[in-house]
Amino acid sequence: MTWLLLLSLPPLAGALAYGRAPLFAWLWAGLAWLAAMGWAAGWAVGWTLLAMAVLAAVLGVFMHDGLRRQRVTAPILKAFRRALPAMSQTERDALEAGTVWWEGELFAGRPDWNKLGAYPWPKLSAEEQAFLDNETEALCRLTNDWACTQQQDMPAEVWQYIKDKGFLGMIIPREYGGKGFSAYAHSQVITKLSTRSSAPAVTVMVPNSLGPAELLLHYGTPEQKQHYLPGLASGREIPAFALTSPWAGSDAASIPDAGVVCKGEWNGEEVLGMRVSFDKRYITLAPVCTVFGLAFRLYDPERLLGGDEDLGITCALVPHDHPGVDIGNRHFPLNAVWMNGPVRGKDVFMPLDFIIGGPRMAGQGWRMLMEC
Repeated sequence: MTWLLLLSLPPLAGALAYGRAPLFAWLWAGLAWLAAMGWAAGWAVGWTLLAMAVLAAVLGVFMHDGLRRQRVTAPILKAFRRALPAMSQTERDALEAGTVWWEGELFAGRPDWNKLGAYPWPKLSAEEQAFLDNETEALCRLTNDWACTQQQDMPAEVWQYIKDKGFLGMIIPREYGGKGFSAYAHSQVITKLSTRSSAPAVTVMVPNSLGPAELLLHYGTPEQKQHYLPGLASGREIPAFALTSPWAGSDAASIPDAGVVCKGEWNGEEVLGMRVSFDKRYITLAPVCTVFGLAFRLYDPERLLGGDEDLGITCALVPHDHPGVDIGNRHFPLNAVWMNGPVRGKDVFMPLDFIIGGPRMAGQGWRMLMEC
């Protein structure tokens, strides 16, 4: 009997924890368990009562908000604050950026399945369905995965069809020449292309996901939008986004790439800008891109912008032929056909206007990446 009671303790505690039982339920369950344990083990009544009194006293402290905060949580919090480093602004931005939608309930362990089921199913518009049935179907017929693998590239006519039919500008609004499609339409197009070949699927997917177009739409200046979005929509500009580092992977908070605010010459004039050093790897579309987004940490040691010295993660938009930029030899990750390669630069000077959103968005790169 004693062993049965001991074995029952973990399941009992687990059930109370899973059900998020209030403390008084823990108290009554604990008192009942101690009473049963004292009877089964033959404890003296006095010892059983003493054990029950100790349990009641301990849980009583936790049940009283004032005592718990003063005697338990405050000392623990103080000890943790001494042991842990201070939270950086980048880490604070990461905690505050974005929302969790229904997944918050799932990871909290109490998902409301009825709430999930009540969300409306996404639907394609008539234009999106027509694009899926016609242009996307035609691209699938035009693509031969075996031939792409042998050539290690898509045929020129496939590349041209992707550009001409607006596959690279599906998320760009019509006012800039794009399709203005929904995320669901983007997903359906990529799903269909993937059944034929990964090469066109990845080539189309990257410009329509987190990249220059998405960041420009949310944070770009009017001048940046007018300059880049029509070209991105038509396929005249091919984008890439340089985030991944050989040393930190795609962990934006840990990237070693850095820039310093300084003065330099641009178009024959001395302007305020940044001198940036970066080493990026596995950047999809880098070998064929005409412009790429660049994530790096920006510092202002002379406080030329009037703010903090460590401004934080910053996102800039850089032409592929900008002086000092080196697009390295192509990668073949898993022998994949889609374009992928490194992007490097050492002390590359860029005007502050290269920052997506302009100088006011310096140091806001982490929030931009998380919220997009």
